[in-house]
Amino acid sequence: MNPQFEAGINIAIKIPKSKYEETVAFYRDILKLPVEEKSIKNPTISRTHEVKFGHNVLWLDCVDNYTHSETWLQLTTPNVEEATEYLLSKGVNPCDEIEELPENMHWIMDPAGTVFNLQRKIPE
Repeated sequence: MNPQFEAGINIAIKIPKSKYEETVAFYRDILKLPVEEKSIKNPTISRTHEVKFGHNVLWLDCVDNYTHSETWLQLTTPNVEEATEYLLSKGVNPCDEIEELPENMHWIMDPAGTVFNLQRKIPE
């Protein structure tokens, strides 16, 4: 088993509700990056804004029950099932309970607690 992993383009910043408006304004008004609010139906995210960040996309997610911000990263692989088996063999367990996900994706964490969304790489 030799799965391959690549960084995805999406980076989510989970922001406490008390800091959300100020954070969106920072990216939009101070850094002058393209910022657009997007509709979202997620039980843990009340609002989200998409920020064009070079080749990446920052998702500013408003989370009502957080006390500090967290950065979550996208990780892609050609075969999610094989990659998940490999990660399990290395002691890395999916933690899908942290936020709702579509099928065939998983949340994992590194030892420092950084969250990764593991998903299938879409062929170019």
